[in-house]
Amino acid sequence: YAGKQLPNIRFQTRALNSETNEYDWVEIETADYFLGKRTVVFSLPGAFTPTCSNTQVPGYDVLYDDILAAGIDEVYCMSVNDAFVMNAWSIDCAIKNVKTIPDGNGEFTSAMGMSVAKSNLGFGQRSWRYAAIINNCKIEKIFEEPGKTDNYEEDPYGETSPENLLSY
Repeated sequence: YAGKQLPNIRFQTRALNSETNEYDWVEIETADYFLGKRTVVFSLPGAFTPTCSNTQVPGYDVLYDDILAAGIDEVYCMSVNDAFVMNAWSIDCAIKNVKTIPDGNGEFTSAMGMSVAKSNLGFGQRSWRYAAIINNCKIEKIFEEPGKTDNYEEDPYGETSPENLLSY
């Protein structure tokens, strides 16, 4: 993975329009998030799921300043969920710092080689839990939970924790 260029994907997002106070559709490309920056992106199976909502996202949000102090420009959370779900989840989790990226069609996830079936849970295709340090649209380092396979019965979490990334 190290040195691999990120896939060029066009993400369908919803952004708050300050003039109308309504959410508008905004297309954002991979480069808009990652070009010219050193970032962390962590991806997880789904918004509103227990480990993601109770542990992983809050952990990154709390340690956000420490992550930036380690030479990172921004922290992104990605999931194979649509923009409506990702925005509602951000509000529900009271995320203050981490920015979310909706990979609604799973295109980025698939191009990263991280798509797995979670049909056993009724989720369809989702992302395996991983985190990566991205330097100017290239993977510097990737962290992946063990056991990546379709319909894996467990939901491992540890390799992709913010504490583990900070130890790197």
